[in-house]
Amino acid sequence: MVDSRFYKNNGPFSLKQIAEICGAVLTDESKADVMIKDMATIFSGGEGEISFFFDKKKKDAAAMIKTTACVTSKDFAPLIPEGVIVLLSDDPHGSFIKLNLAMYTEILQAPGIAQTAVIASSAKVGQNCYIGDYVVIGEDVEIGDNCYLEAGCVIARGCKLGNNCRVGSCANIMHAVIGNNVYIYGGARIGWDGFGFQIVQGQHKRIPQLGRVIIGNDVEIGANTCIDRGALDDTVIGDGCRIDNLVQIGHNNKIGQGCILVSQVGIAGSCKLGDYVVCGGQVGLADHLNIGNFVQIGAQSGIMRDIEDGATVMGTPAIGFRDFMKQTACIQKLWKK
Repeated sequence: MVDSRFYKNNGPFSLKQIAEICGAVLTDESKADVMIKDMATIFSGGEGEISFFFDKKKKDAAAMIKTTACVTSKDFAPLIPEGVIVLLSDDPHGSFIKLNLAMYTEILQAPGIAQTAVIASSAKVGQNCYIGDYVVIGEDVEIGDNCYLEAGCVIARGCKLGNNCRVGSCANIMHAVIGNNVYIYGGARIGWDGFGFQIVQGQHKRIPQLGRVIIGNDVEIGANTCIDRGALDDTVIGDGCRIDNLVQIGHNNKIGQGCILVSQVGIAGSCKLGDYVVCGGQVGLADHLNIGNFVQIGAQSGIMRDIEDGATVMGTPAIGFRDFMKQTACIQKLWKK
């Protein structure tokens, strides 16, 4: 059961309503008026709740389902225990997301500005915004409509946020221009100095970082992720990117549209990633690399050379996925000898 202290339950819903929301077919129309109060897992659910079953790796667990109803596919329907009302969906996982969005709403503060917030006189704040306690908004900042700035975040001088943006607690943003529908999670650091130094008379001297961070529309940036501003060119994050927690993106990087960077990815400076690149956890990229469109990089890989469009690579140094698997098999054989 979802904790009502954190999420508002918009239910109950009838199974007829749920079928419409999920794009599913109720197999027993006589049950259309049965009410569902909550969503639950196949392991913990009970009466008055609905579960979703679509994982072929957990076929044996289907017998444990005790929820009133279950959304599943035609292939898995025969596994659902007798007495559980079945709703059939061509995409049960998609149906889960749809019902999740309909049934639950995160409890957020109503629009308004906290008394402890500090907002520069030259800053512009759009309509219907929430500005939390101890938020700091600097000179000449522009905040769009319907933005939600959580406690303690800092938007430094000259930054611009589009409409419908959310900035998590204690996130810091500077030297940045941000599009619409962007969610920056708590503790993120956007637009700080890139890691650029030059040895002068035996000492590391900081190279001024004069660029910006440009973030497109519909982007999510995870907690404690750092995106450095450029030295001269901008660091750019394309539309639709999903960046996990604890990711490091160095200065001057250009990240294409729809990329996914999983936790602890580190990208050195001046790399260019094409559209829809996927980097698994702990992937590391050397500087000045070109990564093509639709490239997939396996977890913990080390990238030291350019990668062509559509390639799937893994390992350190990274090689083609099939070659990596052959390499691994050969090492195992040698070890056994």
